[in-house]
Amino acid sequence: MVTTTSTPVEQQTTPENRVVLKGVSWSTFKALLADVGDDRAWRIAYDRGVLEIRMPLEEHEEPKRLIESFVEAIVDELEIELRSLGSLTLEREDLTRAVEPDSCFYIQNESLVRGRNINLPNDPPPDLAIESDYTNSSVNKDAIYAALGVPELWRYRRQSLQVYQLIEGKYEMCDRSLAFPFLPVAEIPAFIEQSRTIGQRAAVRLFRQRIREILQSQS
Repeated sequence: MVTTTSTPVEQQTTPENRVVLKGVSWSTFKALLADVGDDRAWRIAYDRGVLEIRMPLEEHEEPKRLIESFVEAIVDELEIELRSLGSLTLEREDLTRAVEPDSCFYIQNESLVRGRNINLPNDPPPDLAIESDYTNSSVNKDAIYAALGVPELWRYRRQSLQVYQLIEGKYEMCDRSLAFPFLPVAEIPAFIEQSRTIGQRAAVRLFRQRIREILQSQS
């Protein structure tokens, strides 16, 4: 059982499958994660004493998994390496911030972290993080990702995919991906929607074919 001698925690419940706890010390936060272990469905975001615990929803998980498949298809067509680490806990005790993305990838820096246990800030942060936002977060995740130095963030919400690049410490919306400049970002939501009628794998195959066509046209 986790105990703490810090300031009493203030709990705020929301109707969105999440709980927000305020006044949570870093040591309590770490003890909680250690106590429950890695085999848990919920995900966390921690920002200087505020802890959000979120249960993923079906509407949230399906787009996320499709985007993961799309990223894998891209790197396969490019014949480059990728390290996919899912909802890896990204944390910096010196910043008292932590977040578990819906998915994250090492692409440009894959060779630097291949086979390593990630330890920020000794290792670089993931090159790309994915957030599938079916509901609003109670903490400012963008500020957490920015503080951790994640250079690119994709946010899927309401059939729209927005791409953000970290520029001078803040995220700015861009019309192209930093990791994949040739990628037609605006087309991705249509493939996600197609999966509802033709199936997930069929949508991934169509996406792969589209990427192949783009790369062939550039060669």
